[in-house]
Amino acid sequence: MTAIFLGLGSNSDRDQHLVRGLDALRQLLGPLDLSPVFESDAVGVLGRRFYNMVVGAETHLAVADLNAALKAIEAACGRRDSASPGRITLDIDILSYGDLTGVHAGQTLPRPEVVRNAFVLWPLALLAPHGMLPGSDQTYAALWAAWQGDQQLWPVLFQWRGQTLTSQALLEAQALRSSIGG
Repeated sequence: MTAIFLGLGSNSDRDQHLVRGLDALRQLLGPLDLSPVFESDAVGVLGRRFYNMVVGAETHLAVADLNAALKAIEAACGRRDSASPGRITLDIDILSYGDLTGVHAGQTLPRPEVVRNAFVLWPLALLAPHGMLPGSDQTYAALWAAWQGDQQLWPVLFQWRGQTLTSQALLEAQALRSSIGG
């Protein structure tokens, strides 16, 4: 089994599509480790704000087979059917696959967005703070602590299968930060 991290995002019926995606991923991969859910402005696409999160799991699937299964889950959620530009029902990306680096089955691993986008790095740092970015000598927590981008994220209260994914402490910390202008 290979440890993987996946990035999930949706800006259309966000709660519904994240739940459907998580249900499908659990069926495909078994037990899932889940980050908090964050809201962020759209990056790289015109559209409404996204909900984003990171999922950790293990798989026996090869990179190409995993990617094909993820695209099938996206398609089942209507990802390729939208006539509205910028409407993303569900996007699932392989962020890392074991310790692989470089291009494998058409996938650049680890995915460059890991260190570029707050909506990937912050949830990943919360989910696996001591995990190491493949090909790097830095943990996800250290990468997040050094991140200097200008993207804003807002933690979102989100539940899946009776489990609250975003802690009350994270929500309160964000509310305090917002109230003092941070």
